[in-house]
Amino acid sequence: MTVDFFAHAALPAPQVRPEEAARIAALLGVPGQAEELGSQQDANFLLRAEDGSVLGVLKIANPAFGAAEIEAQDEAAERIAAACPELRVGTVLRAEDGSPRAAVVDTVSGPVTARMLRHLPGGTLTGSRHLSPRTVAAIGRTAGRVSATLREFRHPGLDRVLQWDPRHADRVVALLLPHIQDPAQRAAVATAAAGAWRALDEQREQLPCQAVHMDLTDDNLVVAEGGPVPTPDGVIDFGDLSTSWAVGELAVPLSSLLHHDGIEPHDVLPAVLAFHAERPLLPVEARALWPLVVLRAATLVVCGRQQAAIDGESNGYVHAALEREWRIFEQATSVPTEVMTALLLDGLGLALPRKAVVPAAPLLADLAPAELAVLDLSVDADAMDRGAWLDAEVEDRIARQHLAAGAAGVLAPYGQARLSRSRVLSAASPATVPTGADLWPARDAVLRAPWDGRVVRVEPGRIVLDCAELTLRLQADRAEVLVGEDATVDAGDRLAILPAGVRARVTLQRGGTSEAPDFVRPEYAPGRLALTADPAPLFGLPAHEEPADATLLARRAASFASVQGHYYDQPPRIERGWRHHLVSDQGRAYLDIVNNVSAIGHAHPAVERAVTRQLRRLNTNSRFHYASVVDFSERLAALLPAPLDTVFLVNSGSEAVDLGIRLAVGATGRPDVVALREAYHGWTYASDAVSTSLQDNPNALATRPVWVHTVDSPNSYRGRHRGAEAHRYAPEAVRAVDELAAAGRAPGAFVAESYYGNAGGVALPDGYLEQLYAAVRRHGGLAVADEVQVGYGRLGHWFWGFEQQGVVPDIVCVAKAMGNGHPLGAVITSKGVADRYRDQGYFFSSTGGSPVSSVVGSTVLDVLRDEDLQGNAVRVGARLKAGLAALGEHHPLVGAVHGSGLYLGLELVRDRTTLEPATEETAELCERMLGLGVVVQPTGDHLNVLKIKPPLCIDAEATDFFTATLDRALRELGH
Repeated sequence: MTVDFFAHAALPAPQVRPEEAARIAALLGVPGQAEELGSQQDANFLLRAEDGSVLGVLKIANPAFGAAEIEAQDEAAERIAAACPELRVGTVLRAEDGSPRAAVVDTVSGPVTARMLRHLPGGTLTGSRHLSPRTVAAIGRTAGRVSATLREFRHPGLDRVLQWDPRHADRVVALLLPHIQDPAQRAAVATAAAGAWRALDEQREQLPCQAVHMDLTDDNLVVAEGGPVPTPDGVIDFGDLSTSWAVGELAVPLSSLLHHDGIEPHDVLPAVLAFHAERPLLPVEARALWPLVVLRAATLVVCGRQQAAIDGESNGYVHAALEREWRIFEQATSVPTEVMTALLLDGLGLALPRKAVVPAAPLLADLAPAELAVLDLSVDADAMDRGAWLDAEVEDRIARQHLAAGAAGVLAPYGQARLSRSRVLSAASPATVPTGADLWPARDAVLRAPWDGRVVRVEPGRIVLDCAELTLRLQADRAEVLVGEDATVDAGDRLAILPAGVRARVTLQRGGTSEAPDFVRPEYAPGRLALTADPAPLFGLPAHEEPADATLLARRAASFASVQGHYYDQPPRIERGWRHHLVSDQGRAYLDIVNNVSAIGHAHPAVERAVTRQLRRLNTNSRFHYASVVDFSERLAALLPAPLDTVFLVNSGSEAVDLGIRLAVGATGRPDVVALREAYHGWTYASDAVSTSLQDNPNALATRPVWVHTVDSPNSYRGRHRGAEAHRYAPEAVRAVDELAAAGRAPGAFVAESYYGNAGGVALPDGYLEQLYAAVRRHGGLAVADEVQVGYGRLGHWFWGFEQQGVVPDIVCVAKAMGNGHPLGAVITSKGVADRYRDQGYFFSSTGGSPVSSVVGSTVLDVLRDEDLQGNAVRVGARLKAGLAALGEHHPLVGAVHGSGLYLGLELVRDRTTLEPATEETAELCERMLGLGVVVQPTGDHLNVLKIKPPLCIDAEATDFFTATLDRALRELGH
């Protein structure tokens, strides 16, 4: 006989104490000490030897489970272990003769089956920790592999009636609902379960059945041992194995995701896609999936409360889960089932084509389509320039401008994400996608019924008209409604009069679906828009079509060299920047923490005006004679100490460093160059040759040209000499220079960042450059300062990084901040060094120092001065650094805060003594920060330092948001 839950109505867990469990384990040939593990209806114990090593897991099945059921569970586990070698599986342990270590034993709960199972080290995904998209996908992939493996598995022990089987969810909820004491919660569960069960009416008979594990929750998915980021690679607890709907194998893990920090319904999509790749879902299964998630959530709530009542306080596992189960239910029902179903179908590519909207009569009979101006409020709209999108009244203002220009009406389209609805410094994406269209008429307009229908609701400024397959909703303040509730209208009948200039919202809802909000978040837009329709045909206009962007990343990979990587696994499409914000095509504004290229802020109006004006007049190469290149060169040279008075203009930092090396080698006649290890200087031949960052080139040290000589990275935090001992770096490097000279290879140049950027903004030890510069010059070489990242006031207290060291280089290389995103770089040196370049030929850069580049360079200097951005780096940078340092008091992962001004680095370590780099944790943290609205990226040879170098215009509010968000993300990830 197999178990029938409804015959028992309750399945209390076996009452077994740890000492009795140890006795049972000894009977099975595994003597040891027993530690109780959690379970809802079974009794589980961890068995340890005297030395503390784990021997296995003792599982004592519920007395209601028979021998055939236990046998089926063991066979299923071994089948999965054999078919999926990449998965660890909690199979039954066997004796030397091959027989399972299992027996029926007597307990105070009666005879039960006890067996020893393989212990999988590493722990489970239990807990509220945030799970990254990669982890979520891995959960779905695991469930898909289990489902595919069990598809053909047959066994008499699978024919069970369990309360977890979704085929019986309606009966289970009805039976156990009284165990929910709170009336509001009880009503919510009853309503949601009934609605989900109805949603399955058309699918129930079509859903395929097979053997399912039915409990692939975060409690039963084991993660790789020692992995810093949880990745499931093991499956345990086959106690709920049964025959049921196959798609339930996915619904179960999806529901278990919903209590984790920061996980909401749309976040499960990576799991769905990964499952689908392993075991393709039928359309009928995809339509049933979210109703099953809701039913699973409802079942968890009622069963948990029943089990808590049965076991009393003796079952701590059950009581601890009550709050978690309610959280799952709240999340599962936070988005209408029909919306989630449409969203999943869209993501899986299983959505059906939408029916075209064909009105029987126009909504506005006296307004020709050609007289309508279509309002572009997207991220690409010119009207959104110069931060206009942050004005709460921008939509009405632009509409009035069109009306004043002669448009008979203005229409803001359906389904197009509106930048005007965006919000900055928000941890959640704003609702930017309209589910209807907005209309502003230039004159009083009569709104007419587009089809025959019945008026189902009339409120001040609002009419709802049922037109069979579609429901029309009209909303407008001050509109004069001309029909009454329950009135029957014919196509063309007058519904309301809309006053001139007043906004009306027109929404078309598919019949029988829940009322859509006016705007939805982009993550849920495909689901909501599938249940609505574009009202544009009601105005005689074609329906709005979103551009097919789904393949844009693939197109990039096909045509753009893949070595030119991109941030993030699934990067947002960034199409606009403003000050210290980046904005996606869906209207999500991200705080930009990494963009030292846009030093004075994205889309600065002064740069825009200067470039536009100059492009209207002239843009050519610097061999022509014009004023701007002279003006800019004079200003740049004036920012540097004597004898640095001569400027070369190029297009990038790589070119600047390359040229700086060539100048030094040409002036000294000595080809050898000394550079620091773990540094990055560029991608051209010479700049790459002196770059030894392992992340930019893992073979950097082994592939240097013979003329490049490296000295130890003077990292006072994690280098060979730390803290006060960092003073030893300079003498050691000086000895290396002296040894080169003694060997007849005195260096022509020493190249170094003035402030150690690649390591995350680590200051060089005091006096370091002074000693190195002196040594190199003593042997006839020149000092080259790479200021590409740290120059231009970013350090706050110093305009140039070399000022912090109290030295003056022979050659300074600059870029990035110079052009605020425009390709502009420079090399500044003395006239004597510059003139020696003629010995190698002549220098020419087609667009370096062009009129546009020169004007941009001067404009950036104007803004740095006029907006006191260096001073801002001092003030806001100090506030930010203090906030980041405070995080270390609560989060052990925070090792150190490096840097100065707005060039900071937050180094993350697993151990503050050993300084083991937290590489994987840093990557996961960056992904989570993106989800919370912040763009931040790792740097350093171990990719464990958050590089914090935002536009210099960033303000205190934004840095406080960054610090608070980082605190939240660290907590959610368990750090």
